[in-house]
Amino acid sequence: MATVGTGKYTYSVVEDWAKLPSGETFGAVSAMATDSQDRVYGFQRKDPPVVIFDRDGKFLSSWGNGTFLLAHGIYIENDIVYLTDRDSSVCFVYTLDGKPIQMLGRHGVHSDTGCERAGDLVPRAAGPFNYPAEMVPGPNGDLFVADGYRNARVHRFAEDGGLKFSWGEPGKTESGQFHLPHSLVVRDGLVYVCDRENHRLQVFDTDGKFVTMWTDLKQPMDISVDKEGIFYVSEGKAGGASARVSVLNRDGVVLSRFDCRGSGHGSWVDSLGDIYVALGGNPGGMDKFVRQA
Repeated sequence: MATVGTGKYTYSVVEDWAKLPSGETFGAVSAMATDSQDRVYGFQRKDPPVVIFDRDGKFLSSWGNGTFLLAHGIYIENDIVYLTDRDSSVCFVYTLDGKPIQMLGRHGVHSDTGCERAGDLVPRAAGPFNYPAEMVPGPNGDLFVADGYRNARVHRFAEDGGLKFSWGEPGKTESGQFHLPHSLVVRDGLVYVCDRENHRLQVFDTDGKFVTMWTDLKQPMDISVDKEGIFYVSEGKAGGASARVSVLNRDGVVLSRFDCRGSGHGSWVDSLGDIYVALGGNPGGMDKFVRQA
């Protein structure tokens, strides 16, 4: 079994860790997250879209058939599941067993950004949503959405789904400018946003005021944080290099960095510090990086 990483952040690699029932194959796995029991929820681009595994990769159950046009982001906190259906421009909140709680947006209704091709630098920013990437909870039940593929904004909603405000404009250089805000996480009063095509991570307070940015990243795809406040960012294949995972402290200093298979599109760290990375592609799947230190 291969070993990657350095020091305290060293891992054994378990390729194709998740095992579906006999005869079943993965679609492209976009992202994954774990619940309070460290069960892993993969979000894939085929039915069933949500597939659930125990820590050993044994298949447990699934849900969501016929619900999603294009599975994209998944996030779990306090055993509530937050999902984005990118191409429908809709965000959902679910129970762990697949019962709907809340929906933001309207199916197939896209805000007017002037962008027709997902991933392009948009002509102008607009309100929610135009191909959103990820939704996560913040303090006091507020919801934050990275609206990135055909928009250039982060939106903050009240717990009841009412829009409080948005921030961000299209651009490549200045703070507060985004080219595909792809993933985000809220911790200790700060919002960490993967500004994917600008190869940086921007940090704001929860009112959208810029704080700082981390630039030692290449195409940051997904971000999660462990119980010690350490950040895990999966990065894409920018410049033809392999996808990789970077482990960073609260100041953005790299503690460990290693290559991974796939595109780096989705990743997650569980309560024990193990990392999961989505393979993408068809058939897809997930690799697991078991922490050794």
